[in-house]
Amino acid sequence: MVTTDDSRLAKTLQVTEIYASIQGESTWAGLPCIFVRLTGCHLRCTYCDTAYAFDGGTEMSLGAIVEHCAQWPSGLVEITGGEPLLQAPSADLVAVFLERGYTVLVETSGTLPVAHLPVAAVKVMDIKCPSSGVSDANDWGNIAALSERDEVKFVIGDREDYEWSCAVVREHDLPSRCRAVLFAPVFDVMAPHTLCEWILEDGIEARFQLPLHKYVWPPGQRGV
Repeated sequence: MVTTDDSRLAKTLQVTEIYASIQGESTWAGLPCIFVRLTGCHLRCTYCDTAYAFDGGTEMSLGAIVEHCAQWPSGLVEITGGEPLLQAPSADLVAVFLERGYTVLVETSGTLPVAHLPVAAVKVMDIKCPSSGVSDANDWGNIAALSERDEVKFVIGDREDYEWSCAVVREHDLPSRCRAVLFAPVFDVMAPHTLCEWILEDGIEARFQLPLHKYVWPPGQRGV
């Protein structure tokens, strides 16, 4: 249990936004979820839709973050960014949420080490494909840190990305290492039906997904 004298609660993080919405991605899609978007990212993906999280934000203590999130009834919380693992206290925030009884998803690019995260956290690792422009930043050592509760996502922009992703899935036998392998088309770049057809033709063991929140609300709307 977390107590009021827990020293971790005084640690601070730079936060871009906190809001409640419907989870739009992963196998948790469709569930009510609280999002804590941390500030900062060392990558510049070609299709990035959260450039507003690169800098700025508000400094908040972990205690204040958890207290703010308690206003919503959802027991599912996602720590995202930017790249949340750039800020070291993010692992402490994950631990505090877990101790409060939350299910915690950590959405990370997988370009920084993930092994230090609490075992009970669900890592949603976004392996960067060639069209992202940052595929050389992938930390392949993170695959060894995956568990049966974790998920791996590939955001696919073209046929090269697709074939590259299939090769990674097979080379590392990802379906045996994690809960799900997710293939998603780059929004407004690749036609969703095209990616579906490729998956069906090849029989790759991957789950097709769309960013639900971008279809429910206007694609550029924040806080959803």
